This record gives sequence, structure tokens and C-alpha cells, in this order.
Amino acid sequence: MKKILFIVAVTLSVTMFAQQQIDEGVVISKQTMSSDNEQMNAQLAMLGDMITTTYFKNDKSRSELSNPMTGNTVFIADNNSKKSLVLMDNAMIGKKYMESDISASEEDLENVSVEKTNETKTILGYECTKYNVVMNKDGAEVKMEIYATDKLKAISQQATAFGKDFSGFPMYMNMAIEQQGVKMNMVIEVTEVKAEKVSDDKFSMTPPEGYSKTENLPGM
Repeated sequence: MKKILFIVAVTLSVTMFAQQQIDEGVVISKQTMSSDNEQMNAQLAMLGDMITTTYFKNDKSRSELSNPMTGNTVFIADNNSKKSLVLMDNAMIGKKYMESDISASEEDLENVSVEKTNETKTILGYECTKYNVVMNKDGAEVKMEIYATDKLKAISQQATAFGKDFSGFPMYMNMAIEQQGVKMNMVIEVTEVKAEKVSDDKFSMTPPEGYSKTENLPGM
């Protein structure tokens, strides 16, 4: 009986901690992609599971994605200034950076529809609200099922173009993409959330030495 009560107490303490607002910490996410096209699926399988580490502090976020096939990508955003810096380093383009505005543009809003539902799901102790999002970009239609929490102040790179009808940080995103007859599915799910101190250096908006400026980056 004591063991059962101890397990219940630990479970409750984790849930209570998770439901608190977290202004500073680290989020770990896993991204998996698949396709109904055999050739595409073989290429995606070579990528494997891609892990993104997101550092956040107050109104600033930094997401890092590293993969042997695609290289290194860093996304830094400041919600106060509404500015972002993307750093990309891979064999195809070398070291490039791009500066942009994270506010959704009129063009973005014209091509996206957001429906907030009454459905909720608890993920890692966080109660998340379900959103249905449809986006059309560059001839591709993307249908998304997203569960987001308002307890994390981190900024999601994927959600910056959704506008004011979407709020919160996505804990789970299921994206169905169709372009030129090829269907692809992408799932991004948070696997760990840690409340811890993060250095201000992580959020510097000054491009590192060796990077050259560009107005267009692959996949953006």
C-alpha cells in the first residue's frame, strides 16, 4: 500500500510541475517523416529520426537541428522584436544566414486556415488544445493536426505563420503533405521538457563569422 501511495504521489507531483508556466528551459522534439512513394520513402528512411533541441527564455527561443544528411540548422527568434535569424550549414549551400520577421504576413494568412477545437489531450503532463490547420504553399497542400500548450513560452518555427488564431507551443504535430501527386507525412512530437537556466548567449541575433547572408534558404 505504501508503495502504491508513493507512486501516486510522484505521479501527481510530476503533473503539478508540468502544468506550471515555464519561462526558461529546454524542449526536446523528435521528427519522423514517411511517404507512400517508395523512392521518396527510401530517401526519408536514410534521414532517420531527427532530434530538435529548443532553448527558451522569456520571449526568446533557439532551436537546433543537426543531421548527417541535411547538416546543421539553427532558428533563433525574439518575440519582442518579432525578428528571427536562421543559420544553415550543409554541404549543398555552405554556411548561410537569413534574417526575417516572425509575424505572419498577409500572404501567409491568405494561404492558411486555423480551426481551434474543443478537444484536448494531455502530453507529458501538459493539457494541450487541438488545432486543425490547412496551409497551401508553393503548390503543396499541408493538413496539420496540432496539440499545443500555453504553459511553455518557447516559439515554434513551424507555427510562426499561423497568425493570431493559433496560440501555444506545439507538443504534437501531424502533417500530411501532398505535392505533385506525392504524399508525405511528418510527425513532430515533444519527448522531453526541462525547466533549467539557459545562457543569454544562446539567443544572440548576430550572425557568426564565416556565414554569408541570403534572402532564401532551402525548405523555407
